[in-house]
Formats: sequence, C-alpha cells, structure tokens
Amino acid sequence: MASDTASSSQPRGCTNLKLRQLSRRVSRLYDEAMEATGLKGTQYSLLSHVILMEPVRPSDLAARMTLDASTLTRNLQPLVAQGWVLIGEGEDGRSRLVTSTQSGRAKRQQGQRAWKQAQLSINEQLGADRVAALHALLDECAELLDAEKHVIRAD
Repeated sequence: MASDTASSSQPRGCTNLKLRQLSRRVSRLYDEAMEATGLKGTQYSLLSHVILMEPVRPSDLAARMTLDASTLTRNLQPLVAQGWVLIGEGEDGRSRLVTSTQSGRAKRQQGQRAWKQAQLSINEQLGADRVAALHALLDECAELLDAEKHVIRAD
C-alpha cells in the first residue's frame, strides 16, 4: 500500500511543459482583456514596474522582474516607441535610468482597469482560494529555485 501512495504523489510528465501550457492559457486571458488598451499583459507588467520603481536603473528593473538584460531591452523598445517610457542618462555617462512619461502613466491607469478585469476572471474561473494557494506555491518554488542559492550540476 505504501508504494501506491508514493507513486501517486510522484510528478508525472514534464514540469516545464505543464507550466508553459498554464502560462500560455493565463497570458491569453490577460492579453484578451488588455487588447482594447493597446497593451499586452507583459507590457502592462513592465510599465507598472517602471512606474513603481522609477527612476530605475535597467539592471535593477531586470533583477526585480527576473529578466536578463537583453530581454528587458527588447521588451522596453515598444514602450519607448509609444512614448510611454524614456531611457535617459543616469548618474554618470555610462549609466541609464528608466522613467515613465505622463502618457505612460495614463496608459498604465487604463491598463489597470483591464488587468483587474482579467484577474477577477481568473479568480472566478479557478476560485480565489485556489489562486491564493497557487500564488503561495509559485512564490515558494521561486524561492527554492533561486539561481543565486543553488548551482545545478550535471553529475
């Protein structure tokens, strides 16, 4: 009987695939809700982080969002092109600071309403208790997988 319990609690399938599948479903829901604002869910998140942290060095923004520098640069480009974000000089000639513009703050406010609509939809479809448990589990897993604390070895 003990082996039945042990085998039933063993993961089945690929964790990466399952997370990506769920992520795509959730992203699709947020993107559909955000569509009328002209923002994608990822752009809303990035714009929100800029506004909450500004003025912010790109390296600090990337670390907070767990993005590498090249991904952050690529993701900032559409926000800069739309005039929602500025990348200016930092404290010295080599550093940069990211800030929002007035139109960027207005766009975030518009996006915030759509984001809330998407979040309420997720809460309704999955149940608020399940969403809260998912958030807690994801936070716990992120902490456990923190790359600075662990080194993966190929033994």
